[in-house]
Amino acid sequence: LIDNLPPLKKDFYFESEIVASRCEEEVKAWRKANNDIFVDDLKEGEGEKRPFPNPVVTFDEAFLHYPGIMENIVRVGFAKPTPIQSQAWPMSLKGDDLIAIAQTGTGKTLAYLLPGFIHMDGQPVKRDKQDGPGMLVLTPTRELALQIESECNKYSYKGFKCVCVYGGGDRRAQIKVISAGVDIVIATPGRLNDLQMNELINLHSITYLVLDEADRMLDMGFEPQIMKILLDVRPDRQTIMTSATWPTGVRRLAKTYLKNPMMVYVGTLDLAAVNTVQQTVLFCQDEEKKAYLFNFVHNMEPEDKVLIFVGKKIMCDDLSSDMCLRGLAVQSLHGDREQCDREEALKDFKESVVRILVATDLASRGLDVTDVTHVFNFDFPRNIEEYVHRVGRTGRAGRSGASITLVTRGDWRKAADLIPILERAGQEVPDELVLMAERYEKHKREKEMYGPRGGGGGGVRDRGESNWRF
Repeated sequence: LIDNLPPLKKDFYFESEIVASRCEEEVKAWRKANNDIFVDDLKEGEGEKRPFPNPVVTFDEAFLHYPGIMENIVRVGFAKPTPIQSQAWPMSLKGDDLIAIAQTGTGKTLAYLLPGFIHMDGQPVKRDKQDGPGMLVLTPTRELALQIESECNKYSYKGFKCVCVYGGGDRRAQIKVISAGVDIVIATPGRLNDLQMNELINLHSITYLVLDEADRMLDMGFEPQIMKILLDVRPDRQTIMTSATWPTGVRRLAKTYLKNPMMVYVGTLDLAAVNTVQQTVLFCQDEEKKAYLFNFVHNMEPEDKVLIFVGKKIMCDDLSSDMCLRGLAVQSLHGDREQCDREEALKDFKESVVRILVATDLASRGLDVTDVTHVFNFDFPRNIEEYVHRVGRTGRAGRSGASITLVTRGDWRKAADLIPILERAGQEVPDELVLMAERYEKHKREKEMYGPRGGGGGGVRDRGESNWRF
């Protein structure tokens, strides 16, 4: 297959003298000070690890030889690269496959987009002579796809055209744009797989592939579609994978589809909490949750903007209806709403037409609203990873933020996971949370020792919970 494909160039990195001159101690100190960045070489086989490129700490150090990129950066007005960009740009510009582990809101979209632009522009066969797109970004949700498209357009380079392909969007319009010729495809796996199977898009021309939020794509069951899509993408491509976590499934995906990748991760792999967020945990009964929420809403300052997370779509509708009846300006976001309604809800929230958005976890990945002041977890998330992603919706772009999480008796099995997250972020760990975790561990041990009794262990659980006071 490779013999019949146009030649491919991957290395576009010019290391500046100042970057090359940084000594090992200086680089180590910089990585430690910048979210404790860790780099690794995941190449297969024995032998010494490859040297890691030194980080770039200014835009000039990364893109001095690419004035078109620099013009865009100056126009948008960024002050300096984020930690993930500083370390990922030299790696991706060198042409290495790369795994970037970082939370959303850390600037990882530009960490792969700008090198992708340079990669496409530098190919021996120019874009107008190729028979299909050069860059493909696969991403889990429509919202994230639209945000990446927005970034693509904001940093438009060399007239590259991009298309956003997602389920729920106008399929015919998407096909029309692809047929007219595009350079960059940003897609959710389901819709792209549909177009691929119907031979409506040529993926053989892709030389720069991004698997964005890989952990989320796996969580949502997209692995079969990803596998089918990648069968059509040339095997000698450059691949960038981003993920907020590093579980077994993501490691397997990386091993299968990346070749001798470099890895960079920001913070620790075991879910570094967002350090710019003041995290508060409140204990209550289920029937008290609405009262806690409305008390919070009525005490909001005029400039506050809150994202309220719930576990079920029906609760999303219920809370937003309640707020409307109380005369509050609110929007809601969940998977059963029409795509146009979801886009309108996001737009209203971004533009501060409304300052309250009630959402399911659909919105917690890739929701790019930089001025969210508070995250309110009305329902505790399904797992601790989701907690970190939710809380990460505030405290973005260098701002501080706050989160409030309501915890009820039913959440006791998740208490032990929350404690280290709070500790690492230097937050106060409530005594009730420690007690709750201890009670659950005791309950688990008793259940293992004696087996379920009284209707699935209910007797043990009731005895453990009966004297809790929240």
